[in-house]
Amino acid sequence: MKQICHDLTWEQDTLDDLVTRLPREDWDRATLCLDWTIKDEICHLAYFDHTARLAATDSEAFTQHLIADFGQVKDMDEVANITLARGRAMEIEDLLAWWRVERGQLNRALAELNPKDRLPWYGPPMSALSFATARLMETWAHGQDIYDTLKQQRPVSPGLKHIAHLGFSTFGWSFTNRGQEAPDTPVRVTLTGPADETWVWGDTDAEETITGPVEDFCLVVTQRRHVDDTALDVEGDTARQWMLIAQAFAGPPDTGPPAGTYA
Repeated sequence: MKQICHDLTWEQDTLDDLVTRLPREDWDRATLCLDWTIKDEICHLAYFDHTARLAATDSEAFTQHLIADFGQVKDMDEVANITLARGRAMEIEDLLAWWRVERGQLNRALAELNPKDRLPWYGPPMSALSFATARLMETWAHGQDIYDTLKQQRPVSPGLKHIAHLGFSTFGWSFTNRGQEAPDTPVRVTLTGPADETWVWGDTDAEETITGPVEDFCLVVTQRRHVDDTALDVEGDTARQWMLIAQAFAGPPDTGPPAGTYA
């Protein structure tokens, strides 16, 4: 747990350093994520680091939060408004302070857990390791929205392998979330890490394959890039279909930017 929590903390602190240095007007710039502003992106992260902290430290408080915040919710637009409202009402300095307190308490709590400990969340309970990986993935993905909006090159994350593993593990979910049956065809994923490491997931005998940079794979499974705008080599119909709908996060089906957005 200490390694995943270290990588999660690095991701959060690096994004914090970026946005802290922004002039006030840049916080109102729209990103490609649901037309949220940069401030909205941080509101979203702060809110869910807050609820994740509840899940990791006080399951009863997390249950009460579900009832209080989402007991009468009817659609996803209402969910989005609820999760952004608290942060939107804050000044930038107060929002950053809230985010820092919540994520700090969350990460300290996660570091003390057994990787197999079960934590409540919005769907089925998750293992502590998967829970921390999901927070890392979400921080990285929303951070990407901000880097893209600012047209800045982001530093290489030490957590890319964790995000890629989550992306591979959600192969079946990407299909069933759309009401489709997950294909039986195996797909092997071979990715190159930032230090030229080679990481492999899947059946070594699989005829359908995905190969390329780990960062590109992470961008696709978090729906921050269309596969055609990356250096991934995709061989096979099932592999191609997966990369067009890959979704490493919970929630209703989404598609990400169309091809050519980041060509």
